[in-house]
Amino acid sequence: MDPKRQVKLNDGHFIPVLGFGTYAPPETAKSEAQEVTQFAIEVGFRHIDCAHAYQNEEQVGQAIRNKIADGTVKREDIFYTSKLWLTSLRQELVRPALEKSLKTLQLGYVDLYIIHFPLAVKPGEELLPKDENGKLIADSVDLCHTWEALEKCKDAGLTKSIGVSNFNHKQLEKILNKPGLKYKPVCNQVECHPYLNQRKLLDFCKSHDIVLVAYAALGSQRLKEWVNLDLPILLEDPVLCAIAKKHKQTPALVALRYQIQRGVVVLAKSYNKKRIKENIQVFDFELTPEDMKAIDGINRNIRYYEFLLGINHPEYPFLEEY
Repeated sequence: MDPKRQVKLNDGHFIPVLGFGTYAPPETAKSEAQEVTQFAIEVGFRHIDCAHAYQNEEQVGQAIRNKIADGTVKREDIFYTSKLWLTSLRQELVRPALEKSLKTLQLGYVDLYIIHFPLAVKPGEELLPKDENGKLIADSVDLCHTWEALEKCKDAGLTKSIGVSNFNHKQLEKILNKPGLKYKPVCNQVECHPYLNQRKLLDFCKSHDIVLVAYAALGSQRLKEWVNLDLPILLEDPVLCAIAKKHKQTPALVALRYQIQRGVVVLAKSYNKKRIKENIQVFDFELTPEDMKAIDGINRNIRYYEFLLGINHPEYPFLEEY
C-alpha cells in the first residue's frame, strides 16, 4: 500500500488512513452489509470498521472472506477493526467477547480491538439493558482492569492492536498512568468533523502517540434515536461547499480530506455504491493551508452522537471539555 495512505501506530503496526464504516440502522437488510463491504474492497478500501454492537459482523466477515477467496486481497491486506461492547467490560468477559466476534467473522484475528465506550453496563445478551424507568443499568468496572484483559488478547494473538473509543482525555490518562501498563492504546476513535474538530483531544492524543480515528466524519446519518435532528447539516455548510466547488470535489470529500491532512484516520460510512466509489477519491486532491484554516474556522462544538442514554453513568465521557 502507498505509504501516504497509512500511518504507523505506536505498537509498530500500520493503519490505513481511510476506513470504510459498516454501521447501518437495524432496519437496513443485513445482506446489504455484505454487498457494500465487498464493493468497498473492490474499489480500494482496505480498512474496515465494524463492531459487535452493529450486529452485522457475520455479513462483513463473509464479505472479507469472499474477497480473499476470489483473489482480490490477501488477509494481511485488510485492516479489520472490531469493538468490545458495554456489556462485556468486566475483565473475565473481554476475551470471550473477542472470541465470539472472531467466530462470527470466521477470521483468525482482528487487526484492532477497541473498547466501544467507557461505560460499563449490566452483562447479558441485551445490548442496552434498562431499568423500569428506561435508564441504562450501569455496572461498576475499573476500565484499567478491562485494559489488562485487552493486553492479554494482544499477547494471545487474537488482535494485533488494541485501543479505545469515545474516551475523554481524563479517561485516556487513567490508562496511560496505570501502574504496569504493557501497551498504550494505539487509537481513540471519536466523533470528529468540521463542526466538532476535537482540536484539544487531537493535540492530547498526538502528544502521547495515539492516533485519533474520526467517526461521523461526514456529520451524521440522521437517525432519530441517536441524533438530535435539529442540528445543522454539516455537508450543507457554505464554507465546505465553496471549497468543494473550487476543487471540483464534493463537500463530503473535502470533509474527509481535511481529516487526513491533519493527521486523523477517517472513516467514511456509506451504503450507497456511487458515494463509496467517490469517497476513495480523497487521495486525488489536496487542500491548501488557507482551505484548512477556513475549515478550522467553522468548528462549533456540535456533537451529533451524544449518547444521552448514558448521561447519568459515572463514566459518561462528554461532560468534560475534551
